[in-house]
Amino acid sequence: MENQKLIPKHGGYRALKSYQTTTLIYDLTVEFCNKYMTYRTNRTDNGANKSYRTYDQMVQAARSGRQNIAEGCQASGTSKKTELKLIGVARASLEELLLDYEDFLRQNNLLLWAKDCAQASDVRALAYRIDRTNETYRTYLGNPENFANCLICLIHQANYLLDRQLGALGKSFLEEGGFTEKLYWSRKKVRDQSFDP
Repeated sequence: MENQKLIPKHGGYRALKSYQTTTLIYDLTVEFCNKYMTYRTNRTDNGANKSYRTYDQMVQAARSGRQNIAEGCQASGTSKKTELKLIGVARASLEELLLDYEDFLRQNNLLLWAKDCAQASDVRALAYRIDRTNETYRTYLGNPENFANCLICLIHQANYLLDRQLGALGKSFLEEGGFTEKLYWSRKKVRDQSFDP
């Protein structure tokens, strides 16, 4: 019983909107890269493939956004500091991915949607559906311009959720402390009770 108080409930990341959104981002980024990033173009003098590097970096940034949420939430039982760090890494990875999509649009002379354009508003509205899957966004995946913009909207949504999550975690850490502090006070309590006449 004491152990349950010492190590709080943790995990539960699958229920987080941030995790659900980053899962969509990861899956759709793999699809985008498979469709629009090639392996055989832009070879440099040393034989490296520029497009492959970008492909790999985009997929890894999307994966990092998702996996670090899961790892951070799982670590939260024994380290709030680790949770904060990993959620921060997830946020940073998504920022990197956001820039990759913006670069793709700019370098291919494609339009970046304005924040309040009808298409961006429609994509944002889909976030309220409880049964979202990759297919929820299929209307926006028909060409590279719409596909990249759809992912940009999803990344902005995930970043907003992660910023709120980081704020809540920071506040909780300041108010309640971390595992090390709780461990110290629990051990002190047990020692004080054993020396109590």
